[in-house]
Formats: sequence, structure tokens, C-alpha cells
Amino acid sequence: MDLDRIDRKILNAVQRNNRLTTEELGELAGLSPTACQRRLKRLRDDGVIQADVSVISPEAVGRPMLMLVSISLERDRADIIDRFKQTIRRTPEIMSAYYVTGEADFVLTVSARDMAEYEAFTRRFFYEQPEVKIFKTTVVMDRIKVSFSLPIDE
Repeated sequence: MDLDRIDRKILNAVQRNNRLTTEELGELAGLSPTACQRRLKRLRDDGVIQADVSVISPEAVGRPMLMLVSISLERDRADIIDRFKQTIRRTPEIMSAYYVTGEADFVLTVSARDMAEYEAFTRRFFYEQPEVKIFKTTVVMDRIKVSFSLPIDE
């Protein structure tokens, strides 16, 4: 999809704050609120804007522990990979997941209340799945930057 300068301005603005009114957004983009609303609708309908979300503080909801987990599977078969992807999508503790190249097959971000809950998660999620060969956990000590924003040239 071709994005013009105005589309890019809108995208940059909603990445920083998706609660802007169409009036505020139109002012930033140099459009009327109605024209801005039409552009937003098109960007959403075309899948350029995939979701409007809120970033929640893990501490505020009692899930202060974050782990980065790399996973290697036993076999490199498409059906096993697809099944594992489906399992990841159904697991609420997994905040993000990436199918990657290199030493691991997947890298996950996992949320937990404490280490006891994470240990229970590992037993349920990793040990009960025969296709998981190995997993390695890195505990996050501090969230330095949390963002879904992409750099978009205007």
C-alpha cells in the first residue's frame, strides 16, 4: 500500500497516542476531522493499523515478572511448527512470540506473578510438549523501553 505524507503523519501521531480526537489528529495532519476519520478508517480497513491497544503496567496488575524465553524444537517439520504456533496463540501468559532464525526456533516474552507461577508455567507449557527440545529463560530485571512504535519517515 502506498502511504502518502499525511498517512505517515497520522500513523506517527497514533503510535504515540491513539486517544487523540479526530480534531486533534486533523490539526496535526492538516486535515478536517472528517477527512482524518476517513483516512483512519482506510488505514484500519487495509490492515496498516492492526490494533488499538493500551500498554498496561505489569506491576499494577500483579504480574511484575517478565521472562524472555528461547525455545528449540525437536524437529523442523511444518506441522510441528504450526501446531506450536497455535499453542502459543492460545496461552495468555505469553505476551509476545517470534519465530526466529539462529540457535532457537522461537523467542517468547512471558508474564508471571512470581517465580513459583513461572515454574508451574514451564512444567505445563514446556515439559508437557514432546516437541520442545530445550528452552532457556532470561529474567527481565528492568523494562527500559516498551513500545510497538515503528519509525515512519514523513
